[in-house]
Amino acid sequence: MRDIDALIGDALDQEERDLLARIGDEPGFVRQAFGLFGGPTGWANIVLAVAQLVMFVGGIWAAWHFFEAADPLTALRWGLPAATLLIMAMVTKMVFLPVMYTQQVMRELKRFEVLMASRKA
Repeated sequence: MRDIDALIGDALDQEERDLLARIGDEPGFVRQAFGLFGGPTGWANIVLAVAQLVMFVGGIWAAWHFFEAADPLTALRWGLPAATLLIMAMVTKMVFLPVMYTQQVMRELKRFEVLMASRKA
């Protein structure tokens, strides 16, 4: 089976090729990750990233005290917050993945719309 991008390129005229070139290729993971902080919802993603960072640092700090604890009560006092903060930081980080996948789907939908428009003509 041939590459789907080559099939799309064969079906397009010059104007549509220019439009598809403006859409561009799929950016890499790091570029997508930093792209989360722009656009209309960028501020919310920045707040989530800062909150995630604070929870992670707090969890590491509490874990440090947990491993230095001499008695079980002190270990429990530091261990539960450490585990809770680290798990919450991980869950908060997972919030960003669906946003990245949504952006990928939207990019592919644009490509599909160009292909369908070329088939109508």
